[in-house]
Amino acid sequence: MTDTDTPAPERSSAGSYRLTEDIAAGLFLFFVSAFFIWKAWELPLGSLRAMGPGMLPMSISVILGVGGFLLALSAFVKGGNIITMPHVRGLFFILGGIVLFGLCIRSLGLVVAGPVSMIFASFATNEVRPTEAVIFACAMTAFCIILFKYALGLPIPVVAFI
Repeated sequence: MTDTDTPAPERSSAGSYRLTEDIAAGLFLFFVSAFFIWKAWELPLGSLRAMGPGMLPMSISVILGVGGFLLALSAFVKGGNIITMPHVRGLFFILGGIVLFGLCIRSLGLVVAGPVSMIFASFATNEVRPTEAVIFACAMTAFCIILFKYALGLPIPVVAFI
C-alpha cells in the first residue's frame, strides 16, 4: 500500500461508520456556514447589478457549506484517518499567543506585543529554538511596523507605554 492509497471506510461492529477527520471537518464547515447564513438571512441580497449588504456573506456561506458537505461526503465514501485526540500543547500556545497579542497591543504597542506573542506561540512545538524564535519575532515585528504603520498608514500603536 502506498502513501496515496486510502483504506476503505472503517465500520464498527454495528455496521455504522466511524467518524474520520475529513467527515468532522466537513460537518464543522457545514455548520459554520449554516450559522452565518442564519445571521445574514435578514440582510437584503440585492441583485448582481446592485448588490446588497447580504450578497457577499450569503454567497461565501453557501460556498463554504457546499464545500463542507462535499468534503464530508467524499470522506464518507473514501474513508480516512480516524479522529485522534488533538495535541493540547499546540492549542494552548497558539491560542495563548493570540490572546497575549490582544491583551498587549493597546497597552504596550506593537513593539512589545509582536515579539511576546510570537515567542510564546513558538513554544507550540517541542522543536523550538529560543534564539531563532527571538530573531524571527523581532524581524517579523519590524516588518509589520513598516507595513502596517508606514506603508498602509493604519492607526496601530507602535509604542504605547511611553
